[in-house]
Amino acid sequence: MAYVNNTMIVRRELLSRLAGLIKEDQLENQIDRIPVEMSPRERGAQRRCCIYKERAVLKYKLMPILGLLPEEETDELMPLADYANEARQRTAPRKEILTVVDEACTACVKVNYVVSNLCRGCVASPCKMNCPKNAITFNCNGQAQIDPKKCVNCGICKNACPYHSIVHVPVPCEEACPVGAISKDEQGVEHIDDAKCIYCGKCLNACPFGSIFEISHIIDIFKAIQAGEQVIALPAPSILGQYNYEAGKVFAAIKELGFYDVMEVAQGAMITTTNEAAELKEKLESGQSFMTTSCCPGYVQAVEKHVSNMKSYVSHTKTPMYYAAELARKKYPDAKLVFIGPCIAKRKEAMIDPNVDYVMTFEELDSFFKGFEIDIENCEPVKLTYSTPESRGFAQSGGVVEAVKAEGLAVDVRAIEVNGINKKSIGLLKAYSRGKAPGNFMEVMACEGGCIAGPSAHVDTGQGKKQLKATLESLQA
Repeated sequence: MAYVNNTMIVRRELLSRLAGLIKEDQLENQIDRIPVEMSPRERGAQRRCCIYKERAVLKYKLMPILGLLPEEETDELMPLADYANEARQRTAPRKEILTVVDEACTACVKVNYVVSNLCRGCVASPCKMNCPKNAITFNCNGQAQIDPKKCVNCGICKNACPYHSIVHVPVPCEEACPVGAISKDEQGVEHIDDAKCIYCGKCLNACPFGSIFEISHIIDIFKAIQAGEQVIALPAPSILGQYNYEAGKVFAAIKELGFYDVMEVAQGAMITTTNEAAELKEKLESGQSFMTTSCCPGYVQAVEKHVSNMKSYVSHTKTPMYYAAELARKKYPDAKLVFIGPCIAKRKEAMIDPNVDYVMTFEELDSFFKGFEIDIENCEPVKLTYSTPESRGFAQSGGVVEAVKAEGLAVDVRAIEVNGINKKSIGLLKAYSRGKAPGNFMEVMACEGGCIAGPSAHVDTGQGKKQLKATLESLQA
């Protein structure tokens, strides 16, 4: 799917409108007006049957942004103001990571194979003759038709048809998921199996109806800020590729949102690099054939749930977020720590990190810049704490490898890059987990291109890489 699409625009508009209400302390008073303002009567329905359906969908999309689960609704007449109040009253964010807004999801396809009008109703009927489930019949016009209740989506009919009249119609989110964690129920609504999900976020941007949402922490974050607590922002290295402004101005803009201080996660990446290099040297010298990185939480989840034989090869070194949060906790013992990045899987990692309280995505961050009307260009830049170019390079694929090599190990580092987790790379990892790999140091990133290509990034991967390179060069100048 193209990076820019209407579902993304809608999601970001919901976020920025919510941000504006938080800024003006009008959340409970005005939140119920958002669906009406975004789908006014005079404009008419744009994508759905009527404006009332559109407003209902917008209402349910606001619920996960408030940090709530739409599927737990018990009273359809309950206004958003009550949900906003409920969100403000909670003492900790929800443990769920992703949810599906069923009001938006049910419009999606329910079968994977359909017969097009290219069907000639041929006498040979290879589709019917080879169907293992007798799912194909012929209508009064002689054209084939597939019974979705019997079809098991094996694709034999598609391959057998001499006219190529049977087409595969994928369910986009299911097609994008590398581990088969999402599937439809009997009502045609997708459900995410937490026991399988690796939180890579591929489904979120693959859904053409924008029905998959993160369970946001933004209400919890700004509740703490407005209560006068010290709230510390920990932006990931990939933030350097998100804006065409000098990094000091971007960090100043973050502080204008109300954060007490900004500490780069790149500082933690320096510690990760040193520890990773030492661990690699130790394991190779002890006879282990290879070691993989552990920086990507999506990859770690994939190993835990789908490639268990790889566990012994995964580095025990902690992630840059972990070490950066340790540094922040020492400096600000009583503060709330907020990791800011493009990654959904970081929400899962934050739950088990003793120091990280909340996670905010780049998409949420930029929407709040808009909602708070913060002009990054006119911000007075703050001074950045020293971080090595290699630690900031963790933002892209190959960055961890380059950082470890820069440590000057007395071993021959033969790197392997698994650049993106998909169905094919899962199979590759399973093969490597048997103990043989074409190298001795494997970097695995769930997102193709690295963190700069995360599912909740603010800009597309190409623009992010270009901007990251420019920013790193300017910081070294």
